[in-house]
Amino acid sequence: MNHEPVRHRTVDIDGMSIFLREGGEQGAPAVLLPHGYPCSSYEFRNLIPALADRWHLLAPDFPGFGYSDTPNSARFGYDFNAYSDFLDSFLEKMGVERFVIYLHDYGSQIGLRLAMRSPERISGLIIQNGDIYEDVLGPKYEAIQTYWSDPSDENHKVLEDAVSEEGFRHEFVGEIDENVARLVPPDLWKLHWPLMDTPVRRRLCVGLMEKLEENLGWFAGYQEYLRENQPPTLIVWGPEDGYMPEPSARAYLRDLPDAGLHLIDGAGHWLLETHFEEARPLIRGFLEQVHTR
Repeated sequence: MNHEPVRHRTVDIDGMSIFLREGGEQGAPAVLLPHGYPCSSYEFRNLIPALADRWHLLAPDFPGFGYSDTPNSARFGYDFNAYSDFLDSFLEKMGVERFVIYLHDYGSQIGLRLAMRSPERISGLIIQNGDIYEDVLGPKYEAIQTYWSDPSDENHKVLEDAVSEEGFRHEFVGEIDENVARLVPPDLWKLHWPLMDTPVRRRLCVGLMEKLEENLGWFAGYQEYLRENQPPTLIVWGPEDGYMPEPSARAYLRDLPDAGLHLIDGAGHWLLETHFEEARPLIRGFLEQVHTR
């Protein structure tokens, strides 16, 4: 398998310096790769070179994450709508009209808000451990749900404590088997925690957890978008996920009965770290089908 080089650069988006990882050539079929929490475009460092021979892959660091700028909250909203607006501006800057979007973690809700604006721009969806069905949320949501029902200082502190190096480590390896956890490089939390350990960035992380409650109100709209538009969809899922277990993956078939569903045994929320070789041919095969229709 050939690997194309990944290019690293910054672009100006609405006055913000935005870092991105990019592969492939302008004009090739585009794949947008919004990252999840508490990560950055780093999560796609292996996928980009594996697909860049045929596709144009774009993975920006969101404002307030990774190597991108962190504007003050008066200038950038740090909520799901603001990040969706950002992706729209980013695509305009990069000259991308139609694209496949990779939906993972927070990126699933942000990306679906973008897709709902202009369904005709969406060539397809790759859904990987991104939740939009409230009745199948996993047990790791308990602390956040407790805060929603009782926003006391004590319950809020649980959210604050999660924004720490140990909290980040738990996000990456907290529920997977020890043998699988050994496949996850500690760079993921050792790299990202120092980047996020500033007062503004810690606050935006907690704020996004708080805003997940508001995001529940969008779930029905996300589902309606899928049901009405039936975009070509690949669901590739790590079922060892305390936030989004196997039922969260299967729930998508309620609205996308023709989607391809692949559950990867032993994989968790960050399957591109641990089961990349199983996921890569599924993703590549899907993209080939989408772009030969």
